[in-house]
Amino acid sequence: MKRILVTGGAGYIGSHTVVELVLSGYKVVIVDDLSASDGSLLNGIHAITGSDIPFIQADVADVAALHRIAANYGTPDAVIHFAAYKSVNESVAEPLKYYRNNIGGMAGVLQFMKDAGVKKIVFSSSCSVYGQPEHLPVTEEAPLAHPQSPYANTKKICEEMLSDFCKVNPQIEAISLRYFNPIGAHPSALIGELPVGVPNNLVPYITQTAAGLREKLFVYGTDYHTPDGSCIRDFIHVSDLAAAHVKALEYQPSHSPDVFNIGTGEGVSVLQLVRLFQDVTGVQLPVEYTHRRPGDVEQVWADNTKAIKKLGWKPRFTVEEALLSAWNWEKKIVLKNQ
Repeated sequence: MKRILVTGGAGYIGSHTVVELVLSGYKVVIVDDLSASDGSLLNGIHAITGSDIPFIQADVADVAALHRIAANYGTPDAVIHFAAYKSVNESVAEPLKYYRNNIGGMAGVLQFMKDAGVKKIVFSSSCSVYGQPEHLPVTEEAPLAHPQSPYANTKKICEEMLSDFCKVNPQIEAISLRYFNPIGAHPSALIGELPVGVPNNLVPYITQTAAGLREKLFVYGTDYHTPDGSCIRDFIHVSDLAAAHVKALEYQPSHSPDVFNIGTGEGVSVLQLVRLFQDVTGVQLPVEYTHRRPGDVEQVWADNTKAIKKLGWKPRFTVEEALLSAWNWEKKIVLKNQ
């Protein structure tokens, strides 16, 4: 049974990945500073897995703290590194916050790995490193464009850090998973996306609006060069994204770092997603159309052929199933808070 250190494991994607890891037989230790989550998803992880998973509240930029964790729980066989801030529009407004946290966290994790002799890392990267691709769907061979936001730039810099680290540490197996747009919740509705404050992502804003917690849904930009004028994204069920991390741990790259797009391979516009949500839930949403947001890319979706062929992974859930799971999760939160 391999021991995996999961940074940011109390967050949205991290919690779903922890579930997949435990159910696949891995031993997991979670470290999270709870700056972007409140820790409540840890209860859901326990309810789904039936396991008491060690959790330590710490900043991954603190290398000494990571060594104390390893001393108490054993040196991990691999690290899955999620811990980072992730809001595009917040990063535009507060760039230093993102550079300090995201890049500092990556440096801390890599220093710990070097000191402790940890030989494998799966890094939580992003399709934002492509900017606005010239060709769609975008492949892993596409050039990395000038980042559209400080958030995107931190992911690009972290990938460059990982590459430089591997050059001087050739024993390291490093895999970057370039996520597209994760949505949805675990089918049990015991864990899901739980934003702190006003949601920065589209689907939790949709579900909170549907639940009456928000007055209306804002659609940012209707004049993009797309069929309906709204942005196009590749929306992937978070449980499918989580499963890709298990496959990445099992994969031995022929060169390091290796990169994979994790998406469905299909583009869905913001307005299409809103209509799909209304269709699958029967809930009509009040919508207000407004100006574009700084940092938003017009359209991007994945060529996921490499992940399918090399990782042996493929998405299982439809967008409709993802939206319904997100709504089931939201309803459970609302009932709990009444």
